[in-house]
Amino acid sequence: MNNLPPWLANMGARSAAAPVIIIMLLAMMILPLPAVILDVFFSFNIALSILVLMIGLQTKKALDFIAFPTVLLMTTMLRLSLNVASTRVVLTEGHTGPDAAGKVIEAFGHFLIGGNYAVGIVVFVILTIINFTVITKGAGRIAEVGARFTLDAMPGKQMAIDADLNAGLIGEDEARRRRTEVSQESEFYGAMDGASKYVRGDAIAGILVIIINIVGGLIVGMVQHDMQFGDAVKNYTLLAIGDGLVAQIPSLIISVAAGVVVSRVANNEDIGGQLITQLFNNPTVIYLTAG
Repeated sequence: MNNLPPWLANMGARSAAAPVIIIMLLAMMILPLPAVILDVFFSFNIALSILVLMIGLQTKKALDFIAFPTVLLMTTMLRLSLNVASTRVVLTEGHTGPDAAGKVIEAFGHFLIGGNYAVGIVVFVILTIINFTVITKGAGRIAEVGARFTLDAMPGKQMAIDADLNAGLIGEDEARRRRTEVSQESEFYGAMDGASKYVRGDAIAGILVIIINIVGGLIVGMVQHDMQFGDAVKNYTLLAIGDGLVAQIPSLIISVAAGVVVSRVANNEDIGGQLITQLFNNPTVIYLTAG
C-alpha cells in the first residue's frame, strides 16, 4: 500500500464503488457471460429493484432519497447490460434448449407463457405499455411540474429564510441548512425530470430486444443449426419472452418507486402511515362505505 500513488491510497471503498460498477456494466455488454452468472445478475437486479421500492416507500420527503436519480440511471444501465448479455447467449446457445440462458429466464418464460406463446407475448406487451405510457410517463410529468414550480418558488423561499434570519427567528446554521435544502430540492426534481427519460427509453428497448431475440433466433436456429421451424419457435420464443419479462419486471418496480418518490408530499410519516391515517381516520366514511 505504501507504494501506491497518494490519490489511489486515499481512495476508500465508497469512492471506488461507482467507477467499479460502471466498468462492470460496460464489461457485461462486451464480454460473454455464462448462464450461471446471468442467473446471479438477474436475481440481483430483481432484489435491487425491490430494495429501491422499499426505500422509496419509507421516505418521509423526496430529499430523503436524493440519490434516486443516479440510482435510476444505474439500474437502467444494469438492465440494458443484462439485455445485451442475455441476447448474446440466446442467439448463440438458444438451439441447445430452453435453459440455454439460465434458469431464471427459463422460469420466467414458462411462468408467463403457460403453454400459449401468443398469450405470453400479449401479456409482455401489456406490461410494457403499462410501464411506458402510464407509470413512467406520469412520474416524469410529476417531476417536470415539480421542477418548474420548485424553481419558481425558490426566490420566495430564499427571501423567507433571509427574513427569518434578520428577525432573529433562526440562526446562521439553520439558515444555511434551509438554503441548502431549497437548492437540493430544485436540483433533485430537475435531475428526476431527465432521469425519467432513461426509464422510458428502457421500456422501448425491452420491446425491441424481444423482437430481435425472436426474429434473430429463428434465423440463427434454422439457417446455422438446421432446426425445424416449430422447434426454433418453441425455443427462441420461450427464451425471448423470459428474457424480456425478467428485465421488464424490475423496470416496472423501479418506475413505481420513481412515482412514489416524486409524488411524495413532505410529512413526518412514511407513505404507509399517511395512507392508513388519511384513509381510515374518519369512521363515518368507513360506515357509509360498508353500508
